[in-house]
Amino acid sequence: MLVYEVNYILLKQGISMKKSKNAFTMIELVFVIVVLGILAAVAIPKFAATRTDAEISKARSDIASIRSAIVTERQSRLIKGDSTWITKLSTGAAGDNLFTGSDVNNTLLTYGIAADEWQRTNDTTYTYTSVGTVLTFTYDNLTGIFTCSTTAGSEAQDTLCKKLIN
Repeated sequence: MLVYEVNYILLKQGISMKKSKNAFTMIELVFVIVVLGILAAVAIPKFAATRTDAEISKARSDIASIRSAIVTERQSRLIKGDSTWITKLSTGAAGDNLFTGSDVNNTLLTYGIAADEWQRTNDTTYTYTSVGTVLTFTYDNLTGIFTCSTTAGSEAQDTLCKKLIN
């Protein structure tokens, strides 16, 4: 009964006993910020790893396309009675699409590969840059092999090379 009498007296004076909550408390805000920080700490490294994996997958795809095109060109030459491998994989100036072949007909890859990560050093040597690591790929026009060395560079280069060609 006493509670009702106190409420009645306070209501007469214009004071309400009911709590009105129009905003978040400081504890609630701090808790939300901590939870968001934990989620960000977990998610950001995952996104970075996803980007690296995507770059490696793209490079593997490029290498597979280049190797397939070399073999296809070789088969085309064998049908014509020519047993040689293509002499060089690219022509042209820096910035041109790479791996189009050694003639104007783009006999290797019709559209080539954009010269972003890939750079042409000379007729048989190319560099590929990924995740801050530069790899050197060589093309042997006597055997038709396009590869990088898995033992000639730093540990990071060797590891990246193995991921790309194996």
